[in-house]
Amino acid sequence: MAGMEQVEVVVAHHECATLRVGDVFLKIDSDQARTGVEVAAMALAPIPTPRVLWRKPPVLALAALPGAALGRLGEPSAASPAAWAAAGAAVRKLHDAPLPPWPGRGPDEIRARLDGECEWLLANDVIPRDLVTHNRRIAETALRPWTPVFAHGDLQVAHVFIVGDEITGVIDWTEAGPGDALFDLAILTLGHEEHLDEVVAGYGADVDRDVIRAWWSLRSLQAIRWLAEHGFDPAAPGCEIDVLKARM
Repeated sequence: MAGMEQVEVVVAHHECATLRVGDVFLKIDSDQARTGVEVAAMALAPIPTPRVLWRKPPVLALAALPGAALGRLGEPSAASPAAWAAAGAAVRKLHDAPLPPWPGRGPDEIRARLDGECEWLLANDVIPRDLVTHNRRIAETALRPWTPVFAHGDLQVAHVFIVGDEITGVIDWTEAGPGDALFDLAILTLGHEEHLDEVVAGYGADVDRDVIRAWWSLRSLQAIRWLAEHGFDPAAPGCEIDVLKARM
């Protein structure tokens, strides 16, 4: 029909789907608790987020953010060093905000899930055993006590939007909650290790880089099964399996 906006499928799997219609994103999620966390977190976050247009379960409508993603996993980022530093500064502003009023996951819960994922990887011979065991040892460094901060929880580089050197917003807040500050920094730089110095400079605080590297290993080990089962390829160049190999 003439004049109708084109519908773009941004992502779709059996748990949720995101469609873009013009300047509106429609998020359809089977788990409305996840959507509730996203809406609440965006309302509390002290950094730019998408504007909620309306919510009619299971659909959440969000306004598109201006600009483009800071980068993509598996691809070189065209963003400037200043933009990466601005991302670090935005993360620090989030972490300095009051904690959201719902619980987060602690080291013991994360360790139990990690052990289950490693067992699955080994039982199904998905990647070489030494790749799993070596990265599992590295991952243990991340599983220490931490002081919780307001964490995004899934701060992939593709979730941060920029115009020039300025951050215009951060999307996908379904995993937000009290968490480890270094986890957010690790997910932001996963597969983009060359930008870690810029992010840390913008963050403006001393960080333990060994813990960040440990989170790279942990996140990659945890993600492989989910990605494979949802139609994504963790073996694509620069993605999760390459991240694990880089730690060897």
